[in-house]
Amino acid sequence: MSPKVAALYVETGGVYFGLPDVDPWDEARDARLYAGPWPVVAHPPCARWCMLAPLVKAMHGYEIGDDGGCFELALLAVEQWGGVLEHPAHSLAWSRFGLPAPARFGWAQTFDRAGWATEISQVAYGHPCRKRTWLYYVGPEPPPALDWSEPPASASVSDFGPGNTRRRGEDWQPGIQYAEASATSEAFRDALPLLFCSQ
Repeated sequence: MSPKVAALYVETGGVYFGLPDVDPWDEARDARLYAGPWPVVAHPPCARWCMLAPLVKAMHGYEIGDDGGCFELALLAVEQWGGVLEHPAHSLAWSRFGLPAPARFGWAQTFDRAGWATEISQVAYGHPCRKRTWLYYVGPEPPPALDWSEPPASASVSDFGPGNTRRRGEDWQPGIQYAEASATSEAFRDALPLLFCSQ
């Protein structure tokens, strides 16, 4: 079966590999070179765009937004071929590229962009952390419904990692390592391609 979806900027050997309808593009393939023809699900790197990007700049000197063009080219791929782009909530790339402000319990659109934006919590799709995420979607309208619930989380994304014993009040949760925090669950993976392949 020919692929139906190109998965861009994904982890080598991760949840997008080994699926008959997905063409995965990891770091070795360089997703910036993707030229179609399939719709995409894009997970461009976020370290230079996330809320901690100013701290990363202060600590390591990396400029905010200096991701080698990954986000910009992921956005171009979504708008050219259709699909969905995923980034952390409050991504600084959103305003830089003029994307619609995400709706929390539905989809939002502006007059000057092709796509729709929303915010979901990946805990609803099996992630141990709340992990609020912004999505930008271009495809058949109206965009399909997602799970906008936010069940209780069992962990938090934290630089302190497992074993952190600092108390943060009664709702304190253990932190998890970066690899687990950044991982995509199978349920979330399946929801993203279905946005544009099942219609």
